[in-house]
Amino acid sequence: MDDVTKPVVDWLLERNPTVGEIPADLDLIENRLIDSLGFMEFVLLLEDLIGRELRLDQIDVDQFRTLRSLTHHFLKG
Repeated sequence: MDDVTKPVVDWLLERNPTVGEIPADLDLIENRLIDSLGFMEFVLLLEDLIGRELRLDQIDVDQFRTLRSLTHHFLKG
C-alpha cells in the first residue's frame, strides 16, 4: 500500500474489520467491501482526496472495482 491509497484502504478496513489485507486487484464491489449503501459515502471520500467533484454521469462503476483502478482513474498525480 502506498500513501495515495492509504486513506482509501483505511476507509475500507474501517467498514470491513474482518478483512486483513486488500490486494490491488481485489474486486471491491463483488467482494462487498463497497456496497450500494456505502457507495455515495465512498464517492465523497474520493472527492475529498482528489479535491474536486466527481460527475457520476461521466464515470463507470468499473473505475471503482479495484484499488488499482481507483489509483489509475482518480488518485494518480
